Amino acid sequence: MTETLTTHLAHAFAARETLMAQLLAEKTDAYRLFHGTVEGHSGLTVDRYGDLLLVQCFHSPLTPELLAELTAFYAEKLPALALVYNDRSQANSRIANALTAEQLDIASAPREAHEMDVTYRIQGRHAGQDPWLFLDLRAARRRVMQEIAGKSLLNLFAYTCGVGIAAAKAGARFVVNVDFSDSSLKIGKENARYNTLPVRPRFIKSDAFAAMRQLSGLGQAEFVRGKRMPPFPKLEAQTFDCVFLDPPSYAKSLFGVVDLVNDYASVFKPALLCTNEGGTLICTNHVANVSRDIWLDQLQRSATKAGRPIREFEWILPETDFPSMDGEPPLKMVLLRV
Repeated sequence: MTETLTTHLAHAFAARETLMAQLLAEKTDAYRLFHGTVEGHSGLTVDRYGDLLLVQCFHSPLTPELLAELTAFYAEKLPALALVYNDRSQANSRIANALTAEQLDIASAPREAHEMDVTYRIQGRHAGQDPWLFLDLRAARRRVMQEIAGKSLLNLFAYTCGVGIAAAKAGARFVVNVDFSDSSLKIGKENARYNTLPVRPRFIKSDAFAAMRQLSGLGQAEFVRGKRMPPFPKLEAQTFDCVFLDPPSYAKSLFGVVDLVNDYASVFKPALLCTNEGGTLICTNHVANVSRDIWLDQLQRSATKAGRPIREFEWILPETDFPSMDGEPPLKMVLLRV
């Protein structure tokens, strides 16, 4: 007998009942309800962000019949949520489906989501592509909050600064968020205002390479091979008790290239040099076809070569709303004591 979409959604919902109760108890209302690649409909994701139900398709659009089936299922299970559907099956995951005026009002409405008693700004659709809070990174934010009381944090490739806000909420002594995007940092600043924080996080608009080279003491030249570099903020050398490194899979600027498949060391080494002796460096790698063991070996060799060997490591696994078929989730996260 062929299982229907409703059957898959129901199995996934039942599998999360214990987790949802745990999250509710810790003041979390943001989690993945359906992870289609593993749970029966490849490319379909259903995420809860507070009172928003965000439905997205990355491989092929939902037919009107399937969208109606999904809508009916969650209207029964979670009737208070507003549903927004984004068809992201086109090139570069650009949103393809138009919305009615009423639907667009719902999708564009400013909302709040909560995670471990931290409040985050959320919107179903906005000028960018990605949600303003990556749910699979919750396990890393949780680990940072457990680690950071009384310590300093450098949050690199900070995006909307979720890790930095969580660290400030958990009692960090000092928090610096670095990202090149004004719009992302703007959301990060809104996130800070949404919360009562014992310290005010710092937000630095900068290419991560320029920031890391200055903070680590290596320095960033204004001219490279006779060519003037783009403007960058001047920063004093400063190292941190904890550095969070969450780079994109690939990015290129005049300051350097981020390539998580072929050259993770190019971004790892300067981040390592921003970390205090005896400190903690948490790294992520989003590339699904990179083996975590091979990646860890690369990190260990790079750290040894830099004269800052890794003393111990700890894998951080996504929580159970992100199931994996083989026990090796695409998002790899590791905590390093250096």
